[in-house]
Amino acid sequence: MHHMRAQGPDIAPIFEAKSIAVIGASERSGSLGTVVFKNLTGAGFNGPIYPVNPKYESVQDRPCFDSVTGINEPVDLAVIVTPAAAVPNVLEDCGAHGIPAAVILSAGFREAGDAGKALEETVLDTAKRHDIRFIGPNCLGVMRPDIALNATFSQSMAKPGQIALVSQSGAMCTAMLDWAGPRNIGFSCVVSSGIAADVDFGEILDYLVMDPDTRAIMLYVEGIHDPRRFMSALRAASRVKPVIVMKAGRYAEGRKAAISHTGALVGSDDVFDAALKRAGVVRVHNYVNFFAIAETLHTGVKTRGPRLTIVTNGGGPGVMAADFMIDRQLPLAKLSPKTKVALDELLPSAWSGGNPVDVLGDAAADQYAGAVAACLKDPGVDGVLAIVVPQAMTDPTAIAEAIAKIGQDSRKPLFTCWMGDASTRKSRSLFRERGIPTYGTPEAAVNAFAAAATHHANQEMLLQVPEPFSPSTKPDREGARLIINNALAQGRRVLDLVESKALLSAFGIPIVQSVPVHDPVEAVAVAEAIGFPLAMKIHSPDVIHKTDVDGVRLGISSGLGVQATYRELVDSVSQELPDADIQGVLLEPMVHSTNDRELMLGVINDDVFGAAISVGLGGTMVEVIHDRAVGLPPLNRLLARRMIDDTRAARFLEEFRGKTAANRRALEDVILRLSDMVCELPWLEELDINPLIVDDRRAVALDARVVIRRVSPAAREYAHMAIHPYPSNLVDEHHLPDGTRLTIRPIRPEDAALEREFVDGLSDRSRYLRFMYAMKKITPQMVSRFTQIDYDREMALIAVVDAGGRERQIAVARYVTNPDGRSCEFAIVVADDWRNRGIATELLRRLMDIARDRRLETVGGIVLRENKGMLTLAKQLGFEQRPSIDDPHTVAISLSL
Repeated sequence: MHHMRAQGPDIAPIFEAKSIAVIGASERSGSLGTVVFKNLTGAGFNGPIYPVNPKYESVQDRPCFDSVTGINEPVDLAVIVTPAAAVPNVLEDCGAHGIPAAVILSAGFREAGDAGKALEETVLDTAKRHDIRFIGPNCLGVMRPDIALNATFSQSMAKPGQIALVSQSGAMCTAMLDWAGPRNIGFSCVVSSGIAADVDFGEILDYLVMDPDTRAIMLYVEGIHDPRRFMSALRAASRVKPVIVMKAGRYAEGRKAAISHTGALVGSDDVFDAALKRAGVVRVHNYVNFFAIAETLHTGVKTRGPRLTIVTNGGGPGVMAADFMIDRQLPLAKLSPKTKVALDELLPSAWSGGNPVDVLGDAAADQYAGAVAACLKDPGVDGVLAIVVPQAMTDPTAIAEAIAKIGQDSRKPLFTCWMGDASTRKSRSLFRERGIPTYGTPEAAVNAFAAAATHHANQEMLLQVPEPFSPSTKPDREGARLIINNALAQGRRVLDLVESKALLSAFGIPIVQSVPVHDPVEAVAVAEAIGFPLAMKIHSPDVIHKTDVDGVRLGISSGLGVQATYRELVDSVSQELPDADIQGVLLEPMVHSTNDRELMLGVINDDVFGAAISVGLGGTMVEVIHDRAVGLPPLNRLLARRMIDDTRAARFLEEFRGKTAANRRALEDVILRLSDMVCELPWLEELDINPLIVDDRRAVALDARVVIRRVSPAAREYAHMAIHPYPSNLVDEHHLPDGTRLTIRPIRPEDAALEREFVDGLSDRSRYLRFMYAMKKITPQMVSRFTQIDYDREMALIAVVDAGGRERQIAVARYVTNPDGRSCEFAIVVADDWRNRGIATELLRRLMDIARDRRLETVGGIVLRENKGMLTLAKQLGFEQRPSIDDPHTVAISLSL
């Protein structure tokens, strides 16, 4: 029906300015105003650049203005380098002159204490009032090399290229540019966001996704203001382009005041890591890798898996590369018998016989190239690293020529490492010209391959859209909420063991029953009913870790034993903690078997990304062993499996010293049900299941602790999570007047084939009415953008019918929230052979209801005048219509919700 366009003030003028004013331009040598004005004029920008400063008649031989209001021409971008205190007035002038965008380089705001923070508020209010979008303050600025825009105080200008660099630190940008220059690496744009008072990562990412000049995105992150926006923009960007992230402050400690083991164990960095995996991006930990990996992904290198084969003419570097592989936990590819036969025929009989493939020092170019080609053909190989060490008999350039051709024709990636310097320089520039990744050391090459493999694995994780609860169990949500509300009403934050286990049980997690008893006589009666042997634990709200106060006894096998143990437990804890409120003792059946493994599952709430789940080795030593893998909910089986694989516990679950293998599926089930709990219970602050006993048959929670918090009744659904689950509550059946049954449901990534078939099946006319341009063919990027949506910011409902046992999509309606967060744009299209049957009306009504539930205020769209059907429908639904400002052929329609 219409092409999407965001209606909030756009940030494009920052990157696409045709005219610029520099406010605070100066002649004083070394001053910010002088450097910035010189950079802008020296870069060769194609439009007018106006200096503004009441102190000067002219600046660097250009006539200077007292204020932007004195410039008689339109200005797209204001670059502000005045002292901080002057910025609010400068923005008033920009607003009066109708300037849509600014870059504020001035410092002296939030970073300068309370007065600076107040000044920043004023700047924000002024900008909002005039619809001015700005980058900064306190930043290095913005570069857009392809239009020769250098609005920074950096010494060096970036070369044009296809990598976008966005950094919260200006110093990091300068370091990057210095490094990239001599290596001929160019940038599509460089943004130093500074304090990011207005335009933040999220919006910059949204712009870069759509920017045709950007092929890869590098982010340097110090802190995140708006995690939901950051996550959804990051996921949207990563679906279309490779994104590499480096973050400062890796060793932030676990939460200081944590009550649970999980809280003490899982630091905010673990959660950040989990968030990046789910966003399909690659994280790097140091400068060198940041650049090397950007260079790699920029060449468009992709791998389908982690199995690498090394081909080398020198044994030592090959073995070193193999060691690096093992350090990075990457598998060396196993060559197939067929490949080995091919290599036997090709190479001298003394070749290594396996991977690494050592072709020996005197191998000729055709032998070397033949070995590389044979390995790339092997179905068990995902990529090849070719290493050449210059030796007396070798001609590195001839080998480079021979394998460059193979690398260009291969669908699998070829990485090259020509060691040494003078003799291999020519080979390296040949590889760069042909777009084949090349590195100076085996370690750098392995790191680059590891990044490509990680990118592939994380992209798979990005495609997962779990539902809020696993279909096999319908949890007793109401029961769980009663337990929580009861504790909150009593002013308690920590649930006792009985309540904690009841909460787990309500979500289908198997537990060992804990029965509270209040005196030795009752203890004996209950013990006889449970059966021996059993465990006894002290029952007191003042005891958090029972083993710390010697509050646990195991293997009690008789009534007499129970009676004696009851008194002994109460006495010993009373001595340790004289003020403790001891309510009695808990009795539990002993469940240990010879195949037991003790694991710990946990939940924490991160300040930035909200709820996170961890799994690792359990028992009393957890904080010493420090084994944990962290995942963001909602989880599904694939994600749960990956989490287990990332722990040291994974090997402990296999057959091990006479123990049969543990039931991994039962462990996965518990992780999935814990994910359901986290989705449905925003009150969870911290949770430990320690130990969770896993054996060859089952997984069962032996001990649990839950810490809760108050949640505002006005909070939006799933607001406590960084990733919105699949909205399965919106899946519904609908019957058309003639009895035809439709399923109406939110779209999901698995619908890519359905959506592609649907758009391909539309007539040219329908496509033109929907997209407003003659679209011949839908691209894979468009399909992924349509089907992989962020349910927090947008919604797409599809109508599907049963067509001979398989689904067929017959319509789609979607809205996307505008940057203002209050309004949205919608679009709808129905298959040609299903028109005029009331489907559009039904889908739109449902879409409006969802937008209303999400507290959006207005819904709008742009419709072609000739699209009479849509205009009639809009009229029936109460939309207002007015001529569109931009285009006489279109009508703007809007409805207040």
